[in-house]
Amino acid sequence: MNKAETMTATRSNAPADAPATTAITLIEAITQALAYEMRNDDTVLVLGEDVGVNGGVFRATAGLQQRFGPERVLDTPLDETTIAGLTVGLASQGMKPVAESQFDGFMYPMVDHIVCHAARFRYRTRGRLTCPMVLRVPWGGGIRAPEHHSEANEAIFTNVPGLRVVMPSSPARAYGLLLAAIRDPDPVIFFEPKRIYRQYKEIVPDDGEALPLDVCFVLRDGSDVTLVTWGAQVKETLEAADRLAAEGISAEVIDVATLRPLDFATIAESVSKTGRCVIVHEAPKTAGFGAEIAARLAEESMYDLLAPVERVTGYDTHIPLFRLEMKYLPGVDRIVAAAKRTLAAG
Repeated sequence: MNKAETMTATRSNAPADAPATTAITLIEAITQALAYEMRNDDTVLVLGEDVGVNGGVFRATAGLQQRFGPERVLDTPLDETTIAGLTVGLASQGMKPVAESQFDGFMYPMVDHIVCHAARFRYRTRGRLTCPMVLRVPWGGGIRAPEHHSEANEAIFTNVPGLRVVMPSSPARAYGLLLAAIRDPDPVIFFEPKRIYRQYKEIVPDDGEALPLDVCFVLRDGSDVTLVTWGAQVKETLEAADRLAAEGISAEVIDVATLRPLDFATIAESVSKTGRCVIVHEAPKTAGFGAEIAARLAEESMYDLLAPVERVTGYDTHIPLFRLEMKYLPGVDRIVAAAKRTLAAG
C-alpha cells in the first residue's frame, strides 16, 4: 500500500463512523463534497454561470442554492474574467470561494487573474496573505461537444508556480480530493473529467474525510510495466492492464491525481521495480504533462529503465468534433501496443 492509500486529512467535526451511502456518480460526489463543506464552514461559497437556479450546466451544484441561499451560491454574469477576479478578491479577504468555469475552453479569459494574482499572493506578500480558492473546471473530450467545450489544457497550469493542479478519476477520489482542495490555503485548479461524470457509481460515505493532495494513487500492483495516467484515461488504462494480464503481462497502474506538485517518488519507485513506463494522457503530445514525467524519469531514473519511456496521447490538434472524437482519444489498443513495445525493447 502506498502513502496515498494510508494518508487522510480528517476534519475534527467529521463523524467517526459515518455510514456508507448509496452508490453515486462522480458528479454527485462533487455535489456531496460541496454541500459538506458549506454545512461545516460558513466561509465556503460557490459562484459561476448558472450554478444557482439551474444547478450548473452539468448539475454539479443542483439544489445548493435552495439549501444555502443566493448569497452563498451566486449566479454570475456570463463573464469569466469577472468570475475569476471576484473569486480572487473573495479569497484574499477570508472567504473560501469555489468558482466554476463552465467548460475547460472558457478558462482562457480567467488566466490573467489566476496567473498574475491568485498564484502569487503568498509570494507577493511573503506569506502574509494566501488565496484559498478552488476553480472547478469540467475538462476533456468524449461528450460530443462543440469547439471550446472539449479541451485538455492541464499542462498550461502545471507550469505556473503557486498553483495546485488536481484531477480526480473516480467518485470517491472526486469527493476526497475536492474536500482537500477547498481546505487548502492556496489556489487549486480542480479539473473534472466530464466524460466520466456519470459513467459509473461508487459507494462514497459523506463523512468529510479528505484524500491527500500531492500524492499519486497506485490503483493496481504490477511487476512488468508501469502505466501512468490521470483523469478519464484511468478507465482505459485499467482496461489495458486487464488485457495485458490476460496475456501474462503484469502492469502497475498509477493515477497521478495531483499533477502539480507531482509525487514523482511514487512513479520512480514503481519504475525501479518494473523497468518500463508508459504514460497515457488525452492532451496533445507536444509539451503535454507526460513529457515532464518522461523528462524526470530520464534525469532521475535512467539506470532503472530497461526500455525507452512510451507516451500514448492525443494528437497535436484540437480535439475534433464527435465523428472523429473517439479516434483522437487514447484507447485500450494503443495503450496495450505501447506496453508491448516497451517489453520488446528491453
